Amino acid sequence: MKSKSALQNLKLQFLEHLEVEKNRSRLTIRNYDLYLSRFVKFATKHGVVTAPAIDLDLVRSFRLMLNRFQDEHGGSLKLQTQTYHVIALRSFLKYLARRDIQTLAAEKIELPKTPSRQVSFLEPTDLQKLFAATDQEEDKLRRLRDRAILELLFSTGLRVAETSSLKRRQVNLKKDEFSAQGKGDKIRVVFLSPTAKAALKNYLDSRTDNSPALFLRHDRETSLDDNTPLSSRSIERLVKKYSVLAGLSQNVSPHTLRHSMATDLLAAGADLRSVQEMLGHASITTTQIYTHLTNKRLKEIHSKYHGKFRK
Repeated sequence: MKSKSALQNLKLQFLEHLEVEKNRSRLTIRNYDLYLSRFVKFATKHGVVTAPAIDLDLVRSFRLMLNRFQDEHGGSLKLQTQTYHVIALRSFLKYLARRDIQTLAAEKIELPKTPSRQVSFLEPTDLQKLFAATDQEEDKLRRLRDRAILELLFSTGLRVAETSSLKRRQVNLKKDEFSAQGKGDKIRVVFLSPTAKAALKNYLDSRTDNSPALFLRHDRETSLDDNTPLSSRSIERLVKKYSVLAGLSQNVSPHTLRHSMATDLLAAGADLRSVQEMLGHASITTTQIYTHLTNKRLKEIHSKYHGKFRK
């Protein structure tokens, strides 16, 4: 009979805890399951099957394995992905400690130092090129839909999954705002610019279906139902499509428009805390990735205007 402290059993209990008591999303639980399953498999291979047997030497060996990991195609794990494994393990150990199960203290595991995130955003001229590229779509309904999606992404800063899951009833065009459900099922208010509002109205007024989804596939293939909601992957593809048509050199994704919205607000003088709320960041530390972009603009202003009397 297996011990109640067997790592595999404890891992399953932890995942159930995330689902029921922490109300974590299915994606978060799936990722934690992947990271912790990899740890449990590694620990079992090294003869560690119970929580008290976890020590720093085992964790150090596990992190070394992650750093040297290669799949069948020779691919390795990015440093950020390795960090996610460590974060999941620390959360697991904290959960065990709260249940008074003897194990390694999570605080003894240090997170790796990661380089500053590189944020990709579009300048106003490139944004206009991107929006204008939708005019090249021959089908009117798809053209209106795609313009509405691009305008909405930039106006609200919604994540792609948040966008694909939107329902028509959520977006009241008589108002300039609506509620969106983000990570951890947290609700926040997002705002529509006049151009985004107009683009959504043009698209919805052209639809004759009764689908509750805000954005539909409107597929060319008659074998597919036109009322099928547009997936996150489809939205990513259409953003990429129009960035190519617009002749933009950088790799543009829905998240690029989210970054562009945040950068635009901060550059215009918005405070960091307000932008944090609009983006739905749990911590302001996440929002601070944008400050170096606005600081760069401040530096340009300083260089342009400061100390001219000394020349």
